[in-house]
Amino acid sequence: MDKVLIHGLQIDTVIGIYDWEKQQHQRLLLDLEMAWDNRAAAEYDDYGKALCYESVSKRLTQLITAAPIELIETVAERCAACVLQEFGVQWVKVRVMKPGAVATAQAVGVEIERSR
Repeated sequence: MDKVLIHGLQIDTVIGIYDWEKQQHQRLLLDLEMAWDNRAAAEYDDYGKALCYESVSKRLTQLITAAPIELIETVAERCAACVLQEFGVQWVKVRVMKPGAVATAQAVGVEIERSR
């Protein structure tokens, strides 16, 4: 299976359950693995047949920053649904990390896999 990868996508947004979190932006880090058949794009050296990671990154940034979200679980589910529905991907793995959420951890996060 071919995959298109996005690693370490940084998105600053309002995220969290505490009142103080709802008053400021915090950084999320996203990693995505998306199943995509790269053969046609490679054979013809054709951008139009490739999954555009820039378009995916911009769309997910727009999705996550559109309104405050409380849970990173919600972020992961919305991102997976978006990629599956809007970009025609058949399978996706999404990891969402929240640096600094726990004082004694570098980051905490969730990882999900979804398919059509």
